[in-house]
Amino acid sequence: MKKLEPTARQLKSERDRLSSLGLPSLGFCDRDLRTAAALTWRINALKKLKRAVIPGHVYQRPEILLGVADFVGDSYKLAKLCAQTQAKTIVFGGVRFMAETAKILNPEKTVLLPASGAGCSLSESITAADVRALKARHPGAPVATYINTSAEVKAASDVIVTSANAEKILKRLFAKHPQVIFIPDELMGKNLAQSLGKSLETELIIWRGTCIVHDKFDPFAIALYRKRYPGVKILAHAECSPSLVALVDFVGGTGGMMEYVEKTEAPYYMLVTECGLGELARVRFPDKKFVFMCRLCPYMKLVDLPSILRVLEKPEPSDAIEVPADVAAKAKGALQRMFELAEDTAPL
Repeated sequence: MKKLEPTARQLKSERDRLSSLGLPSLGFCDRDLRTAAALTWRINALKKLKRAVIPGHVYQRPEILLGVADFVGDSYKLAKLCAQTQAKTIVFGGVRFMAETAKILNPEKTVLLPASGAGCSLSESITAADVRALKARHPGAPVATYINTSAEVKAASDVIVTSANAEKILKRLFAKHPQVIFIPDELMGKNLAQSLGKSLETELIIWRGTCIVHDKFDPFAIALYRKRYPGVKILAHAECSPSLVALVDFVGGTGGMMEYVEKTEAPYYMLVTECGLGELARVRFPDKKFVFMCRLCPYMKLVDLPSILRVLEKPEPSDAIEVPADVAAKAKGALQRMFELAEDTAPL
């Protein structure tokens, strides 16, 4: 295929578009905008030619979310939208477990992950064999698995959950079962046990995995920020420690955090999660002030505009996400169960 190149007028128009979307407010200078525009123009042109779509997780780089992503959201929203897309190819702006989920829901489509090393510490903390061992130790207890897991782990589970719907789905499971297994996030599991009023290891069985971003936040810093920024509303992701969660104004997933900011008024907001969400919030809510207590995810940031362009222009076999049919079928059942229980479309 002949290499696509923008004209000088097209490049200026693309630079102006990126500027209008708010990238300068995040520190992008004119040179940065020109560099990004040369890539985003080619990526968007190739998407049309190849009937490709780019879902972008909210932790992705802002030039991806604003410049080339077709839809932006948390894990639940992206899973739903990927299942509905009519595109031929999905180039996933996220990490491997998310791309696997897209493939599970779209087995007939090509799913490409621009950075092969884009893993997840939480996903890598547990295997399907671990899940089977848990089931053997706790017969009859349903396994509710956080979406941040591999396809094989999902296939060994009964239902998938996200940070946004975990509490609702676990409530439904406890209505029928005296004991539930929640994997793999230990800190989220402890937060769920507290919010549901369940005892750990007798009613709610948890695993010992954590997210390398969220398990490092310091709860002792919360009092300092409240003193320095009077009236600040502090929002934390459900993967943070219970000691930190107990001190904040809102706890939940990234979608819920953005909704909270949109619907409330405060002199300041602090989003205790990966830095990408704070960048997106600054662009979406330019009239609101944000205080940053965030950490970068090294896996999420492996995906960039050059890697997205590369897989669109000349994908390698290693870029394609493949999930064995038997694994995909079982994992899809657990994902569909999540959609049903989260949206009340089926009885327990």
